[in-house]
Amino acid sequence: MDVVLPVLDEGEAIPWVLGRMPAGYRPIVVDNGSTDGSAEVAAAAGATVVAEGRRGFGAACFAGLTAAASDVVCFMDCDASLDPRDLPLVADPVAAYEADLVLGARRGRAMPPHVRVANRYLAARVAAYTGARVSDIGPMRAARRTALLALGLVDRRSGWPLEMVLRAGRAGWRIAERPVPYRPRTGRSKVTGTVGGTARAVLDMRRQLAETRRLIREESR
Repeated sequence: MDVVLPVLDEGEAIPWVLGRMPAGYRPIVVDNGSTDGSAEVAAAAGATVVAEGRRGFGAACFAGLTAAASDVVCFMDCDASLDPRDLPLVADPVAAYEADLVLGARRGRAMPPHVRVANRYLAARVAAYTGARVSDIGPMRAARRTALLALGLVDRRSGWPLEMVLRAGRAGWRIAERPVPYRPRTGRSKVTGTVGGTARAVLDMRRQLAETRRLIREESR
């Protein structure tokens, strides 16, 4: 089973993450322009490495998705905040056809307060627009590769995770959650750890919510 790991200067965390990858899970590290040798560290640890020059979380995830070959594909951050040993929690229900998309709902005190607030708001919007009940738009998730490609995801920045859930919900997918421990990440976040990154993420997610509202209005006419 392929695991897409978007990477931007995560060289310090990569050995820990790859060293805990469960048997049968193949890491695909997508280097999104690192300058700390992340790609070389990942390759030395045995990962498949894909280079994606276009900056953006969604661009890296999409590059990994297109490079994947397994039926079920997993995604997770590569900053050591999530433990790869928890991947079967999200992958197994998809592999068993019990769900179409499973999200790892992050649990623990490591999540910053503003991220908690944002997640509650986004979860409420997802429920209102799709009927899907989620508590976290988290980065650990699993779904079938061909179905994900058919969703036609277009965001290539921070809106990718939200767009996936919105489109899947509106397409009638069975969306489920499984709680996963969340730990302090290694290094500073490129999104919530900077003013610019946070602003871009807010803009990207607002754009996804606005597009979904537009589609709902058009359908109701």
